[in-house]
Amino acid sequence: MNLKRWLHLFWTTLVVGAAGSLVIGLVLQLTNTMKLNGTADLFVNIGLLLGVGVMVSVYSQMGFFAYMMVNYMGTGVFSRRTWQYIQLVLTALALFELMFLRIFVGGNKSSYSDVVLGGIILVVAIAVAYFKARMTNDSAWIPTLFFMIAVTIVETIGVLKIEVDQATAWIAGPLIACNAYQILILHRILKPKQSPQVHSQEMIN
Repeated sequence: MNLKRWLHLFWTTLVVGAAGSLVIGLVLQLTNTMKLNGTADLFVNIGLLLGVGVMVSVYSQMGFFAYMMVNYMGTGVFSRRTWQYIQLVLTALALFELMFLRIFVGGNKSSYSDVVLGGIILVVAIAVAYFKARMTNDSAWIPTLFFMIAVTIVETIGVLKIEVDQATAWIAGPLIACNAYQILILHRILKPKQSPQVHSQEMIN
């Protein structure tokens, strides 16, 4: 990946994050009967939503490149099959922690909404993995699921501690969108000399 391609990925991910934050933020505010005092408040509010989306997208990109480094080291230390098993186990543990441990072990009654969040992340991850596999090859299923589930859950830990459903939706929505966009566009950004299927397998499997 050269600088030009990285900049393309960076700016397009910023747009995805900003758009996601704007849409979700406006929906949340309208459902709470938000009142704005004039045009100035409207533009300030839109600017705030876009700014938060941009920050979330940068955070998402940090997680994406961190995953790429971890995946590179994992494939270097373990065999390909062993690394796939490790990713599956970590993915299952991340879902279990989000959807069950926070409620039954942590005793956090308000965390029942985490079950809904976990279900949404799981459904989106399966959909993204399906399209990623169709665009590349079937071996993309496990790493895509791992990134979309385990990495996304790790990235949402901070906002989950706030225990405010609206804040979780506002941050998690654009974050999931950015993660999905990056993993789906990766093989096109890289534009390898060999076929996209082969190169994508090398990069994320």
